[in-house]
Amino acid sequence: MNWFRTRHPVRPVLVALGSAVLLAASVSVPSAAAAVVEEQPRSSVALDWYDTTAATIAADAAPTQITNSRTWAVSWLAAARATRVVPSGVDRGDFQDAALASAVHGALVALVPSRTQELDAALRATLQGVPDGAAESKGVAAGARQARLVLAAREGDGLDPASVNAPFTLPPAAPGVWQPTPPAYAPAAQYGNRLARPFLLDSPDQYRLPAPPAPDSARYRADLAEVRAYGAVDSTVRTQRQTETATFWLGSSLTLYTEPLRVALARSPHSSAGRARLVALFHVALVDTQIATSDSKYAHLRWRPVTAIRTGSIDPDPAWTPLHTTPAHPDHPSGHNTFSGAAEAVLSALVGPRTAPFKLTSPTAPGVTRTYTTWSRLSQENVDARVYSGIHTRSADEAGLVLGERVATHALRNAARLFGTL
Repeated sequence: MNWFRTRHPVRPVLVALGSAVLLAASVSVPSAAAAVVEEQPRSSVALDWYDTTAATIAADAAPTQITNSRTWAVSWLAAARATRVVPSGVDRGDFQDAALASAVHGALVALVPSRTQELDAALRATLQGVPDGAAESKGVAAGARQARLVLAAREGDGLDPASVNAPFTLPPAAPGVWQPTPPAYAPAAQYGNRLARPFLLDSPDQYRLPAPPAPDSARYRADLAEVRAYGAVDSTVRTQRQTETATFWLGSSLTLYTEPLRVALARSPHSSAGRARLVALFHVALVDTQIATSDSKYAHLRWRPVTAIRTGSIDPDPAWTPLHTTPAHPDHPSGHNTFSGAAEAVLSALVGPRTAPFKLTSPTAPGVTRTYTTWSRLSQENVDARVYSGIHTRSADEAGLVLGERVATHALRNAARLFGTL
């Protein structure tokens, strides 16, 4: 059964759920005050701090993607919590702007202390635009408090670089079983992700994928034939456009999705509070997705195409080389595609599946600009890209989309655990 082909577009009920997550949390105010619905954004404080977060993480350059995702999640979860409840008698927008800035600032200073000077300057710039008074002072205090609380709650969660790359005991070589891949034959990476503490998943294996197609199955033979033909460094069937797709999506998923999320944030009709929840949910879902990805990878330990083609029983070719170097972890599922599937699900639920055209560039494809109008198109290209790179089977890519969507849906359905009862 091709279970990985049964993926469906995000259902309308999930889109409605996403809207409820952003809107319902915004009306929780002290009982003495009337409930206030989300207002139109009046400033760019959320965008300013989004850009500050991106610049801070880029400058720090933690060596593991999930550690960087954690920094995003912790910082913006603090902001979402700090902006959720507005005290009586203060301007709502002023309070939320000050709270958001203070929360992200406090978390980032703790997580990336080398950028304290730049972060202090950014906070001063934000507060210069907020009128002095109770709204500002209470917002700053709320943000600082939530940053401390979230940091304390996530202490020792196993998402630091050393824990993420915990040692993995290599199994004996056997057909279908992962082994280190050329040219470096590096030891397994990211095994420790599956040992980390998720934000919202009950356990890392909650959505573990079924076993991939057996190495002697017709589906696997078809997968391998496709990778052999289209993913070879010297492929004669891969087109220039397909090579460009592989190169465009080669880099870190976190880096490649920073701009699409910013596009969604900039076009969001919500205030600072709603925008903070969008960013927080996105990155919480993505941290949990990366944990679930490693769980499935190391539960199934499927070898990579380069190993199967060079040493397997299906027309072995010891000289076959993929277009791009194979990462040092198992094939099933594709981490690029679990990330993409989760991102698509969150963005579709919270801002809708379609958007006005936006342009996207890639650090691994200088000079190339692509234009998109749907989040699903990003996912479709990610599936193809990993095949054209010669580093994943299509089964692993499609299974990745399924896993990412399932984890993201779980995050959306359990958002009350992040923000309080909605």
